[in-house]
Amino acid sequence: MELTLSKRYLNFPVKRGAAMQKLSVAIAEGPTREFDIEICPGYPDFWTFMDVAEFAGRKATITDSLTDPDAPELKAITHADTVPGVDDLYHEKYRPQVHFSSRRGWNNDPNGLVYYAGEYHLFYQHNPYGWGWGNMHWGHAVSPDMIHWQELPVALFPDAHGTCFSGSAVVDVHNTAGFQTGAEKPLVCIYTAAGNPVTQCLAYSNDRGRTWAKYEGNPVLPHIIGSNRDPKVIWYEPDHKWVMALYLDGNDFALFSSANLKQWEKLCDVRIEGSSECPEFFALPLDGSPKDMRWVFYGGNGLHRVGRFDGKAFTPEGEPRRLHFGNCFYASQTFNDVPDGRRIVIGWGTIEMPGMPFNQMMDLPAELTLHSTPTGPRLFAQPAQEVASLHTKSHHFANVSLDGANPLAALKGDLWDIEAEFTLQGATQLGLHIRGIPVTYHVGNKQLSCLNCSAPLEPSDGKLQLRLIVDRTSIEIFAGDGEAYMPMGIIPSDELHGLDVFARGGKASVTMAVHELRPIWK
Repeated sequence: MELTLSKRYLNFPVKRGAAMQKLSVAIAEGPTREFDIEICPGYPDFWTFMDVAEFAGRKATITDSLTDPDAPELKAITHADTVPGVDDLYHEKYRPQVHFSSRRGWNNDPNGLVYYAGEYHLFYQHNPYGWGWGNMHWGHAVSPDMIHWQELPVALFPDAHGTCFSGSAVVDVHNTAGFQTGAEKPLVCIYTAAGNPVTQCLAYSNDRGRTWAKYEGNPVLPHIIGSNRDPKVIWYEPDHKWVMALYLDGNDFALFSSANLKQWEKLCDVRIEGSSECPEFFALPLDGSPKDMRWVFYGGNGLHRVGRFDGKAFTPEGEPRRLHFGNCFYASQTFNDVPDGRRIVIGWGTIEMPGMPFNQMMDLPAELTLHSTPTGPRLFAQPAQEVASLHTKSHHFANVSLDGANPLAALKGDLWDIEAEFTLQGATQLGLHIRGIPVTYHVGNKQLSCLNCSAPLEPSDGKLQLRLIVDRTSIEIFAGDGEAYMPMGIIPSDELHGLDVFARGGKASVTMAVHELRPIWK
């Protein structure tokens, strides 16, 4: 199939469960895009797209694994300035309304979180052509506040080195790699090319991330062992160098350093029992004291070790600690270069969206802080302050005794930010029902639970603090000033939209602020 590109999109009909085809789109005097797709000529479940605006006027040759130029699958592809279903975009039944999700297709790990020139950049593992994992590209979105996101065209495509697995991004302020060509500082992505072998590569942009070029000298770090992957790179100011945390194999990670992002040398090994993949590495003040800076190293599931780093070796102190206790968090990453120095994390929100043209989401941005606890230093998490920008109407309840009618009975909806402080007065259980989903604190064993997840939580001076941020497919629970973080992926009943606050087995009272939220989408 051949056509001259005169419109913005090639649109592909997708049917879950259809025979998987290898589709090739070859652009004259340009790239060839190859990907697997469940393409269907009949009645598709949804349409995916390829943005071809930059190739206007060129000829495209489209073939599939059937090698039949008249295959009905190919004839079903359309060329248009819009994507089918765009009228319903961001209003679909299970579309998260306060969490980021891609317009179409699958997303998983957040990648390349970085701030530059008034914009937060979110890249992410992305299958643009299907509901499930595969075809790993880097999707891309930008935001002025980490809350309201604008999705941009795909940033990184698979190439001869492999598909594009996870990685990070930096602003090369000092032009150490020599990529800068104009007034803008280069943005540099460091990512895993998942070919055979698996290696680490660079891509860069000189126009604030709108277009990208692969480094001609890729890979910059050859294969080491196993499926070594997921480079997280930071600038280490004391030695004026770059430091990379890299997953190796099993429970093993390593640190590397570079003066120019192109040549790397190994510094040390790091081991985190019970964790693998997607490392993070950053410094935080312990208990807010800039005189007591510690370094945090963690893997994909958030198990973290706290210790010290001298520019050459990371020396952990104590055993791994948990960051979260929920079912909807993995492969998180923190932003580089947040202007006010906060350490902001976004996790992959692991929740399936059945029947939708998209799948999975990102967790809300949360601020990480480091605190002393009886078992040693560990990370706490609280919603980023920017979440409050979504508040609309607020409802306040002061010192309400929980021994009668439900004070929240009149409130109905899907999107909430709930702040509650309970005073324990003999109750054995207390908490809230969110659209029928119980979030319960068990006083006897000091456990906070939601469905099959639980977290240890000590009351403070006879009081218990909870904050719940509710979306269509999730409840993010923050408790005890961030001591317990439980991101929960949940799809409630279509019939239940109410709220309930309760105490059982005795008395309790509560003071609450219940904020209605506006969607992040325009």
